[in-house]
Amino acid sequence: MSDTENSTYQVLARKYRPETFADLVGQNAMVRTLKNAFEADRIAQAFVMTGIRGTGKTTTARIIAKGMNCIGPDGTWGPTTEPCGECEHCTAIMEGRHVDVIEMDAASRTGVGDIREIIDSVHYRAASARYKIYIIDEVHMLSTSAFNALLKTLEEPPAHVKFIFATTEIRKVPVTVLSRCQRFDLRRIEPEDMIALMRKIATAEGAEISDDALALITRAAEGSARDATSLLDQAISHGAGETTADQVRAMLGLADRGRVLDLYDMILKGDAGGALNELSAQYADGADPMAVLRDLAEITHWVSVVKITPEAADDPTISPDERARGQAMAETLPMRVMTRMWQMLLKAIEEVAAAPNAMMAAEMAIIRLTHVADLPSPEELVRKLQNTPVPPPTPPSGGGAPTPNGGPNGGGATQAYASTQMAGGPGGTVTALAPQSDNALARYATFDHVVELIKSNRDGLLLNNVKKYVRLASYQPGRIEFVPAPNAPQDLAQRLGGALQRWTGNRWAVILVNDGGQPSIFEVEDAAAEAMREEARSHPLVQAIFDSFPKSKITEIKSQQDIANEALAEALPEVEDEWDPFEEE
Repeated sequence: MSDTENSTYQVLARKYRPETFADLVGQNAMVRTLKNAFEADRIAQAFVMTGIRGTGKTTTARIIAKGMNCIGPDGTWGPTTEPCGECEHCTAIMEGRHVDVIEMDAASRTGVGDIREIIDSVHYRAASARYKIYIIDEVHMLSTSAFNALLKTLEEPPAHVKFIFATTEIRKVPVTVLSRCQRFDLRRIEPEDMIALMRKIATAEGAEISDDALALITRAAEGSARDATSLLDQAISHGAGETTADQVRAMLGLADRGRVLDLYDMILKGDAGGALNELSAQYADGADPMAVLRDLAEITHWVSVVKITPEAADDPTISPDERARGQAMAETLPMRVMTRMWQMLLKAIEEVAAAPNAMMAAEMAIIRLTHVADLPSPEELVRKLQNTPVPPPTPPSGGGAPTPNGGPNGGGATQAYASTQMAGGPGGTVTALAPQSDNALARYATFDHVVELIKSNRDGLLLNNVKKYVRLASYQPGRIEFVPAPNAPQDLAQRLGGALQRWTGNRWAVILVNDGGQPSIFEVEDAAAEAMREEARSHPLVQAIFDSFPKSKITEIKSQQDIANEALAEALPEVEDEWDPFEEE
């Protein structure tokens, strides 16, 4: 090829850049809205285009600019959604040299000074076109002061000025700016549309490329037309006349999808040796270890989705063989296995990315995956152990941990702490309650009644302090003696006494003492909870779970009565039939 031919070569992404709305692929909703706006002469003063890279944001901005300024071949046209592409304005705009269509890259010109240049120039009419149009790419990169400087002009621009913004990070654009713009979200291009576009370009270029190769390119492009076109350009050069899926796979550093599925099967069967050999073979054939793990993660995700929504198997980028194998996996593999694989692969991908040797890290990840694959699930472990005789739990020796409603015999102070629902402590001691009397404090016979009084008055801070720091030594209505727990507020006794006086209308004596105090309510509850946890840990079924899953944690303990109470609370009340007086006639 001569130097002249080399100098005129255009990459496919530029050569086949859309020039009209009809050329835009997969953006039908936006095109329809713009056509309606142009036909009704309701063209907004500002537009913002958002979407991932390569979906046509800047190209769409140029097409809109062409449509606004197109005068047609005969010079009589008005604004249109079907620009002629022949007049001086259409030609100059698509070549990026029109004096009245100013393009600015906000990634390199972010300051308020750059925006002031625009603000100062908007007052001058367009030199030759119908509208003066400012296209600002990556607008989210503007500084806060630059956005603020633009606001007033954006809200009330001169009639001859239009703004078109493009961004991949719409959330970084201030709401005050978005509210002044007509927003269009450019969608990722669907696989079917992308494959059709790539086939059209390949045919125009006279290139032979297989359907499987186009599917690989489409999958790698992830909805970006520019990425897909660039990969197609590279694939055509790589294939030198006829491009196959194997050539595209080698170009992208991918492993054969069928072989990745083979590796997946080996991992699920726990065949560590076979999995390592297959990984080594794929690596020798040019596959990137990171790409292999990403493929495994992608398969995990796809099979999980197919399991929930079977129609997802109809993805056109999936080959028939892969589709059949994936559907078979979806039918046989439990969802818990898929979710476990997903979590472990995500962790493995992080490790490979950070490791000094990617292949070693990938091999270690595969070994770990194969060993975890054949571990029993918690459900299987429970079912297995349910067939084993389980001895009844051994009751705790001695009196056990004291509870808020009773405890070991500790003298009068402890007895006064007991609830009226508990007539005796573990040692057989009869609870000594304050005698009922006719005075106003008789209703607060125990310290539990005081706690309930604090609750009913919704003093959360005082309630927390009392439960945490009051180690009760003695109680009778109107008189409380307690040992303060460490770090107790110095004014706790004063605040408690004052609050009780306000709520009961009677004076209370709240006295600090140095000894004789029993554990606080929180300490008693913690001790009881820890006792329940220890009892649960000693259960053979729970021990077996910890043996198989060492990092497990006991997060909550419920008795059968607790579960029954919850079910009762959640059940709908029965509705009795209403009495009908006419039924008794």
